[in-house]
Amino acid sequence: MNLKIAVLPGDGIGPEIMKQGIAVMDAIAEKFGHSVEYKEAVCGADAIDKVGNPFPDETFETCKWADAVLFAAVGDPRFDNNPTAKVRPEQGLLAMRKKLGLFANIRPVQTFKCLLHKSPLKDELIRNVDFICIRELTGGMYFGEKYQDNDKAYDTNYYTRHEIERIIRVAYAYARKRKRHLTVIDKANVLASSRLWRQVAKELEAEYPDVVTDYMFVDNASMRMLMEPTFFDVMVTENTFGDILTDEGSCISGSMGLLPSASTGESTPVFEPVHGSWPQAAGKNIANPLAQILSVAMLFEHFDLKNEGELIRKAVDASLDANVRTPEIQVEGGANYGTKEVGEWIVDYIKKA
Repeated sequence: MNLKIAVLPGDGIGPEIMKQGIAVMDAIAEKFGHSVEYKEAVCGADAIDKVGNPFPDETFETCKWADAVLFAAVGDPRFDNNPTAKVRPEQGLLAMRKKLGLFANIRPVQTFKCLLHKSPLKDELIRNVDFICIRELTGGMYFGEKYQDNDKAYDTNYYTRHEIERIIRVAYAYARKRKRHLTVIDKANVLASSRLWRQVAKELEAEYPDVVTDYMFVDNASMRMLMEPTFFDVMVTENTFGDILTDEGSCISGSMGLLPSASTGESTPVFEPVHGSWPQAAGKNIANPLAQILSVAMLFEHFDLKNEGELIRKAVDASLDANVRTPEIQVEGGANYGTKEVGEWIVDYIKKA
């Protein structure tokens, strides 16, 4: 297969982990006889510094040219600590999602046996956790009407029937590929937007009699994720709730550095780690590249290249079992591996496989 990939390293640790993701993609392409053409583009704080726009038109055109986007992270404390800043790195991420029509964010949550001890939850609660959170990505408060002055502020949690229906259908499609259990998460006892979510979901439920569908308020769901995470198979929710729940889910695994994600919709899909830019670690060769590498696995699997994705996952599992790990997940007394060394070990494993 010939693949065109837009590469958006972004900010902080982004360029470092992206190098390892690209190295793994190249190793897989060579092994399986694919060709990959890359075009790099700026985004986030890097783009603000260079052109004054966190998602410039040139970057958008590069994304449109590509078959897929491999994205790392955006964010910079210069903007986090300035509440009056009119232009922010995260606006680039939102613009990319909106312009590419990326309405569905797919975030797997799973545990690794060798890392159960790193989770804040008890082993018996999280063993065999494997679920997917599907987050609506282009509606809700993040994109609704906003206002702020010195005395008041508001954000509008705006949703249409069309936006809700299309994301719930995506969730049902995933549920049918898995254990056929879907949980729709809302706050229908309080919010009008959530009542429309539940109304539309109830109407669609009849079309999927082969899937068990249940409904849960978001506060209950957040508690259930900690008390009984194995209950879930596929969950679907709106943008704001999804942002919070997926971060909570990432803690179950013991490290955000292990979890990839995909954003799909009307145009070029985007594959990225769930973690942020961690600017404090930039340039120190300590960032975990596994989520970026597993994002490459999701990218290949999106194009039905299952063997390629499986080999990447096997290589990642082998690196963990061999204690080839960055500091935040290394065992006590384990050898010192950096971002670069972990990536090189995985590339070597793929080449020898």
